Amino acid sequence: MVPSASPAVEVRGLCKQFRVARREAGLGAALRALVRREYTQVDAVKQLSFVLGAGERVGFLGPNGAGKTTTLKMLSGLLYPSSGELRVMGHVPAERRSEFLRTISLVMGQKRQLSWDLPAVDTFEFNRVVFDIDAGDYRRRLDELVSLLAVGEVMRRPVRQLSLGERMKCELVAALLHAPQILFLDEPTIGMDVAMQLSIREFVRRYNVEHGATVILTSHYMEDVAALCPRILVIDGGQLRFDGSIEALTRRIRPLRRTSVGADEYPPAEQLAELGHVVERGAGRLVLDVEPERVPAVVQVLLALPGARELVVQDAPLEEVMRELFRREAGAERGA
Repeated sequence: MVPSASPAVEVRGLCKQFRVARREAGLGAALRALVRREYTQVDAVKQLSFVLGAGERVGFLGPNGAGKTTTLKMLSGLLYPSSGELRVMGHVPAERRSEFLRTISLVMGQKRQLSWDLPAVDTFEFNRVVFDIDAGDYRRRLDELVSLLAVGEVMRRPVRQLSLGERMKCELVAALLHAPQILFLDEPTIGMDVAMQLSIREFVRRYNVEHGATVILTSHYMEDVAALCPRILVIDGGQLRFDGSIEALTRRIRPLRRTSVGADEYPPAEQLAELGHVVERGAGRLVLDVEPERVPAVVQVLLALPGARELVVQDAPLEEVMRELFRREAGAERGA
């Protein structure tokens, strides 16, 4: 899938290897390592290629160790590629030119740029100086971001006194003061409650729409991705496994439609088996996986049940789709 708009991000044959020290457990192995250390090569990213258009919101998904964060660090210029080509807004990230740094921002849920013992507003002022932001633009952007994220009083307290959600909101303010056109978000809602996740999602969506910024999001919360990203890239073992919409991935991996209904009575097991695969039965709810072409007929049957209510037909949850995709990939590699 190649966007028709002018590319904001171009990645061609990107590879990254790390040389990692290894040894066996035990005192003897530790002493031998002092004299002669053994190394192994780890391929974190292998022949990765994709193109993102300006203004896209893209989910970058994969299991732990898949190479997501390594890729984001190369795109933001924090790591040098071992081989391959990449350009972000026409710049080579590894060169770390000031023109490039002004166009991007990287927000990592498990890292911080805010000073722990200082209020966030001090970091905001520091970033204004670093990026040489015009005083009028700085005040206008700060007022807008503080209002949208509701951190007016929060930003004046020492960062160590803030909750995780409050800190992440201030991290976003600090990251967006220079009005970047590329926003790399690595687990921005990790550890947050549901209400805070919703707040961050809505803010990111609004920033993307109002500023035309390209957003690349990694998250283990599939709700973040489903709510924000019309397109997803799935990476596993450092390689691209899928590029397209969530709907297209779901149709390919789990085409059955998840159909559920509440009722006072359910048909016997034999009849349910004829309707579809029973996922759940009981506690006032019946859940079936149904072949797409049979959904209309099954819906008629379910609506005729005594006390039928709250009928829902939807795709399988993204978590299940991703789990099935990685299971198939692992099976294919074992069989190769």
